[in-house]
Amino acid sequence: MRDGTDAGVYGDGDGDGDGLTVGQVSSRLGVTVRALHHWDEIGLARPSLRTAAGYRLYTAVDLERLHRIVVYRETGLALDRIRTVLDDSAADVPGALRAQRAQITERIDRLQRLGAGLDRMIDAHERGLLLTVEQQAAIFGPRWNPDWPAEARERYGDTAQWLQYAERSASRGPEEWRAVADAVAGFERALGDAMDAGVTPGSPEANQLVERHREVFASYFPLTRQMQVCLGRRYEAEPAFAAHYDGVRPGLAAWFRRIVDASARAHGIDPDTATWR
Repeated sequence: MRDGTDAGVYGDGDGDGDGLTVGQVSSRLGVTVRALHHWDEIGLARPSLRTAAGYRLYTAVDLERLHRIVVYRETGLALDRIRTVLDDSAADVPGALRAQRAQITERIDRLQRLGAGLDRMIDAHERGLLLTVEQQAAIFGPRWNPDWPAEARERYGDTAQWLQYAERSASRGPEEWRAVADAVAGFERALGDAMDAGVTPGSPEANQLVERHREVFASYFPLTRQMQVCLGRRYEAEPAFAAHYDGVRPGLAAWFRRIVDASARAHGIDPDTATWR
């Protein structure tokens, strides 16, 4: 640390002749006084003059060196590399700059990819599903309503589950969503077949289907047993959900709710008091 005897530390000293104080150089080059003092201390850029009062001043030659340091530092060159470029007559300056240019280009590419990823994340948070209406119809089938993602965001947009869903959605393209849709469709067929076969709520077969539902649903966000109970009741009570499941098999929405409730009771959960947690 300096003891404050150099007036340029405070930027209020006046130049003497062609010399500039530390404060004046700081303002002119947009470099902090701290950085100038550091470069002075390590011998990278030292003021060449002193006033009669002992204040240190930078000459025009010093200022030119500082300009070069600032430019090289902006490219990302380390200070020891800058010293070599400035002081070693045998240094391959173009080679050093080309290498730095390659690093900068790689960094720009990486930042562009990051920016594109952030754009997708923003879109996913705002839209939920990053598919066109045509892609949605092709992937999810004729019973799919393209308004559902917007309705889901309206209802759940401020929840942790929407955040989890958006993060998954941002990383998926049409093929990944097709795999999810196939898994859901396969589960719904198994659900309808089990109901047709007379599988009873609380049986091992029914409980396996309940577990399978949680596994399939995890493609959207992790589903606790209490949340699953809430979903089961919503599937039965809300017309759009009920129509979807009853379109697979008449009465399937109510039957699914019953097998979920039975499984919840087996795990010590009262379906009548279950909450979304």
